[in-house]
Amino acid sequence: MSGTQIGTVTHFFDHISVAVLTLTEPLRVGDTVHILGHSTDFKQEITSMQIEHKEVPEAAPGDDVAVKVTQRVHPHDKVFKLTGE
Repeated sequence: MSGTQIGTVTHFFDHISVAVLTLTEPLRVGDTVHILGHSTDFKQEITSMQIEHKEVPEAAPGDDVAVKVTQRVHPHDKVFKLTGE
């Protein structure tokens, strides 16, 4: 598997385990991402995504999206979309 950076984490709401990502590339529900930072390193599938509290199936470059995450993330963590077999 290989990955392409598609954005960065800007906020994390720990009480609901939601990260806000600023995207530089498109992202869709069902994509697998790798979130990597100084103390962050995990992979997960995007199961839901919201823009301004509305569910969306995909987001475009420049969008700020909220996604449910399985682990704690931090501002400035990098987000990579995984591709490949």
